Amino acid sequence: MKRQLSRRHFLGASAGVAAAGAAGFAALANPIATAAQSVGVKTSDLPDLTVKEVKVYVTDLGNYHSLNGETGELFSVVTHSGIEGNYTPGNRNPTGGWLEWAKGALVGKSVIDLLPTLTSTSGLRGTYGFNGELPHGPGVHLQGGSTFHRAPALGYGSAFDTPGVGGGLITRAGGQWPNWYTAAADVCLWDILGKAVNRPVYKLLSGGCGGSKDKIMAYASSTHHRAIEDYAPEVVQAKAQGFKGYKIHPGGGQHREGPAIPAYIGHMEEIRQVRQAAGDEFMLAHDPVQVYNRYEAMKVGRLLDELNYAWFEDPIRTTDMDGLIELCSALSLPIHVGEFLYSISDFAEYICKGALDVARLIADNVGGISGSMRVGLLADAFGLECTPHNWGNTLDLAVHFHIELALPNAAWFEVPFPPELSDHPYFNYKFRPDKDGYITAPTAPGIGYPIDQNALANITRKIDR
Repeated sequence: MKRQLSRRHFLGASAGVAAAGAAGFAALANPIATAAQSVGVKTSDLPDLTVKEVKVYVTDLGNYHSLNGETGELFSVVTHSGIEGNYTPGNRNPTGGWLEWAKGALVGKSVIDLLPTLTSTSGLRGTYGFNGELPHGPGVHLQGGSTFHRAPALGYGSAFDTPGVGGGLITRAGGQWPNWYTAAADVCLWDILGKAVNRPVYKLLSGGCGGSKDKIMAYASSTHHRAIEDYAPEVVQAKAQGFKGYKIHPGGGQHREGPAIPAYIGHMEEIRQVRQAAGDEFMLAHDPVQVYNRYEAMKVGRLLDELNYAWFEDPIRTTDMDGLIELCSALSLPIHVGEFLYSISDFAEYICKGALDVARLIADNVGGISGSMRVGLLADAFGLECTPHNWGNTLDLAVHFHIELALPNAAWFEVPFPPELSDHPYFNYKFRPDKDGYITAPTAPGIGYPIDQNALANITRKIDR
């Protein structure tokens, strides 16, 4: 069914809609004052938040199989008052050399000064300044001695990868987007701030919910299975475990036996089988991770519409903006796009041109928690949902959960299925839906899922300082 009102006209109809996220943006500009105010103290009353030390725990994860290829590093930022913030990088994004970067960028500086500015760039694409090219290479040295590390080219990386440069996006303000070094540090700093005021991070993120949202409905998110017949039994298992939705990540699209068929034809059969197994009212979604061409995406999308699927995620290459605009216009179900957008300015362009219906994001790629809130509030200002990507270990899911809890326009919590896939050797908490299908917000301060220090110590091979 064609839409009768263009998205651009609808979203531009009221100037007032843009004010919806204004309070949230203002709070992001001064998160320390917001945090202090939330517990009735002055900023000067907070513990000493000067960074004393940065280090990396190098652990032996044994037989643990990470969804993101985690190799065992745990980043740590410690203040003079003894508060430690942590983040676990994986192989999804390169963070080699983070320790040396962090020594220069963080040590001796206060969280009060770092947090509002560390990932505050707009992410504008293009050359630095108004003229002239920056030299390529792993580090770009600018006047004044600053060094910005470009992201290496990754086949699955930014939609705007440049050969030899990757997703490194230099802004006229001198920042870079993405910068996985600063994104990781941003998470550590939010963890520290939450612990400093004894509150979970989501209660400090002024996105419009005011800390009132304390649970989110959970859906199960499949891995990529080879056989068509693997999905229907799994959605039945997910329902039995209390999940209120299920997302297909299609694989090879082949039957267990018989001749090869086009993958998208097999995916359409999976879509039919899963709907039949799940029942008419169960929430279902489909995420092929950019594998279709326009024709295949339209065929699959029309079937999804017919079978009342809730959304269609990353159906084609994110760089094909015209194709995404066409799909958004022709299909009734929402098109989720954004995992392969690495700058807030690109999200703005895709929103304004009607190339997405729901903004999807990965915190690592858009500036950690701070950058994710900016993207989420941008989407909210245009009346759109935002769906952070939950795929990884306990801490990775936790970071995105805080963003979802804070944002007024995030409604679902993605849990890899089976849920044991996200369990971690030194976190005791396991993400599982309650009897009503919800994941309940953490109550502990900071990121809210304490590290089992004994378990961490048992598998730590060394600590790099």
